[in-house]
Amino acid sequence: MTVRIKKEADALIVSFDYSSERVAKIKSIQGFQWISQQKQWTAPYSEKMVHQVKHFFRNEQVIVEFEGSKENEEIIKTTEKEIRLKGYSSKTIKAYISHLKRFACFIDGDLKTVTEQQIKRYLLFLLQEEKNSHSYVNQALSAIKFLYKEVLSNKMDVDHLPRPKKENKLPNVLSQKEVIEILQSVSNQKHKTMLFIIYSAGLRVGESVRLQIEDIDSQRMLIRIKQGKGRKDRYTILSELTLEQLRKYYKQYKPEKWLFPGPNAKEFISERTVQRVFEEACKKAKIKRQVSLHCLRHSFATHLLEAGTDLRYIQELLGHSSAL
Repeated sequence: MTVRIKKEADALIVSFDYSSERVAKIKSIQGFQWISQQKQWTAPYSEKMVHQVKHFFRNEQVIVEFEGSKENEEIIKTTEKEIRLKGYSSKTIKAYISHLKRFACFIDGDLKTVTEQQIKRYLLFLLQEEKNSHSYVNQALSAIKFLYKEVLSNKMDVDHLPRPKKENKLPNVLSQKEVIEILQSVSNQKHKTMLFIIYSAGLRVGESVRLQIEDIDSQRMLIRIKQGKGRKDRYTILSELTLEQLRKYYKQYKPEKWLFPGPNAKEFISERTVQRVFEEACKKAKIKRQVSLHCLRHSFATHLLEAGTDLRYIQELLGHSSAL
């Protein structure tokens, strides 16, 4: 369903097809009132109010119909083409475009005439109002810089715009006992093998779902990662236990191209499916702490380090500049 946001003078107008859930959402935003004659909701206009509406209706299609938004839409489409030509990953493209759409909504005007102060105000909004992480805000700034340097060739000096200092957070790490309990809680061989390979090889979820049969080298006991983060190829280790699990899985499922195909055998399984498998496994294993699938990768690195493995070697296996 579509939620439409318009601006008339100093008023914000929101309209949508009726449902009790949508009405409850709009009522929860302080300042809105129902105008029965026009069959729409209205509130005093502000950038913050626009973002609140978009946040509350984030699971639905939200169309902002402000003057100039069509031109902004064309600019964002052009930017997407330029990002693709630069060879960025599909995940980065999706993230950058999402950031630019949010930024265009925030400024409520023409992207071509944006000022440095508007960008700074947006970054402060992300940090102080929405309490986003520094890495999220840094990515938003990277997307904005790409727009004004590579697409619009704006004279504004975006290079000197300050970036939030990188946060030094310790990653959540599972103990070896917890990892074993998680793996043992999964009965489905395909799901178990996915988690096995993510942990034992230190893979990102996006790398694991894109593995092909040919990437498993049982002779050299290596797994080839093609075009991982940063468009880099690398090899990582294939443990004896994982190879044994892979053989059990292959015997039952007989995948042809993708190691972990989705419902359509011509496509690989979705990252979200793997995340749900992990979440369900943690529930069954009664893991009380809040952990994510990425914790398996952190745990792989930490357990190798604790076993005395050289830090530089761990970094190479992870395909990253830092092990943890």
